[in-house]
Formats: sequence, structure tokens, C-alpha cells
Amino acid sequence: MIEPLFEITKVATFDAAHRLPNGPQDSPYTRLHGHSFQVQATVRGPAQGPVGWVADLAELDGVLKAAAAELDHSMLNEHPGLESPTLEALCLFFAGKLSPRFPGLCRITVSRPTIGESCSMAVG
Repeated sequence: MIEPLFEITKVATFDAAHRLPNGPQDSPYTRLHGHSFQVQATVRGPAQGPVGWVADLAELDGVLKAAAAELDHSMLNEHPGLESPTLEALCLFFAGKLSPRFPGLCRITVSRPTIGESCSMAVG
């Protein structure tokens, strides 16, 4: 029998301001503005150990929310690696925060739900 793989996902939210310094000239992206963001982190793997889970959902929740809290109510451009804070750069930021603790991290999705935009990144 093939060992089943499972995926677990947690979600966090944050609000932040940003601008895209290298955006198209005279576009609204280059002006200071803000969004409400949602980030989803998914960990894939077999059920393990005596508990029978992929990873501790409470631990994933805590690490994800701590990373989101670093950005909450801040200017994204001021954070290392987010000098041009695209959705893609935000995916990389969260992957960098979570992958050391969760080797099964397989996907990060950052979205701006109120305007229907998102970016997903496959990890690993």
C-alpha cells in the first residue's frame, strides 16, 4: 500500500502599507497605499508519530501568525527582502520564516481578498 500524504493549512491576516518603487511610471502602484492581506501556509507529509499528524497545527498557527505580526500595520518596504513588496516577495518572506520549522512546507499563498488578487508559491 502507498503511504498516504496529507496537507494541512493555516491562515493568518495582516494589514500593511506599501508602494512599488519600480512599478510602471505614473501608476497607482508607485504611490503609498495599503491592503488587508491573507497568508496561507500548507504543509504536506505522511501522518507521523504517536499522534498521527503531519505537523502540530497549533505550532504552525503560532509561527505563521508571528510572521504576519511582524508585518502588521507596518510599511512593507522597510522590511529586509520587501524593498519591492510584491505578492511574490511576500511569498518568499513567509517561506523563509516557516521552512526552517516545517520541512514539509509545500505552498504559500498570499492574497488581497478585498480586490481578488493572490499569488501562490510552491515550496520544496
